Amino acid sequence: MKIAGETGSMSTEARILPRRRSGALIGPNAVLQAVAVMEDLLGAAETRAILLDAQIHALPSGEAMIPEVQALRLHRWLALHEPMGCLHIAEEAGARTADYIIANRIPRAAAWLLRRLPAMLAAPLLMAAIGKHAWTFIGAGVFVPDGAWRFAIDRSKAGDPMVPPDSLFLWYAAVFTRLYSQLVADDCTCRMVEGDEGHRPRRSYAITRA
Repeated sequence: MKIAGETGSMSTEARILPRRRSGALIGPNAVLQAVAVMEDLLGAAETRAILLDAQIHALPSGEAMIPEVQALRLHRWLALHEPMGCLHIAEEAGARTADYIIANRIPRAAAWLLRRLPAMLAAPLLMAAIGKHAWTFIGAGVFVPDGAWRFAIDRSKAGDPMVPPDSLFLWYAAVFTRLYSQLVADDCTCRMVEGDEGHRPRRSYAITRA
């Protein structure tokens, strides 16, 4: 099963080359969806202030991959401006990012099939497809699947000057929650494994059903 990442319209060469260049690239919705939520919840003025601190002077066009550092800086400055609100913003931004992926990057036939398969069959297919395109949202991190219902995101060798804030790792969980709840079973929830939260470059996740 083929599920396109954020670079669904790009050539194979264009998808591979970014992984070979210095400075990881990710899909633009990592920034675009977060900014949209920030404007809804914080207002235009506060959003502009955060973007300026994050050195994002122009929003991505949405047509090309962007430097991962933009999303990392955005999450760091959002956490500084809104220590509590950043978590809710990250969750909503992750959900919207997944909605964008489902609407624009997953072939309709694949989505139709996943929704009609039993969860025990749909989940491995979805996890395998995500794994193939993980670089479009993990950037310099490493995506480590563990079966169909667990995975880890490891940034220990990503070269981050500091561990990204919790909001970034919560964003990952929100993306998976929406993807699984929309394509596998509507009672799916992705959460960081208890005891693996907080100031660690490697986080483990489990997708559970109610």
